[in-house]
Amino acid sequence: MERNNKIAIIGAKENILPFKAVGVHVFPVNHYFEAVEVLKKLARDYSVIFITEDLAAEINEILDRYRAKPYPVILPIPGAMGSTGYGMKNISHNVEKAIGLDILNIK
Repeated sequence: MERNNKIAIIGAKENILPFKAVGVHVFPVNHYFEAVEVLKKLARDYSVIFITEDLAAEINEILDRYRAKPYPVILPIPGAMGSTGYGMKNISHNVEKAIGLDILNIK
């Protein structure tokens, strides 16, 4: 299956609605179960999926399944209340895994 370059975002409506103005497909969800179902559907057709950090932290086990694959790229982003540190912690973990050293020193 050829993958297109569609971009989506998953999160609480008030956090993600502004992304619609720049052409990102928005998928508002209210809880864990909705987020899991939407992510599974989007993973088939979208190249990049943004997800708010609060939801990403709740579905971390599901996200781990996708991290081993090249697509889709799933990127946690801060919500309206600011960053929880989840996204940066994952970047730090991936850098450490890739080069064997935590050069970002994020705890």
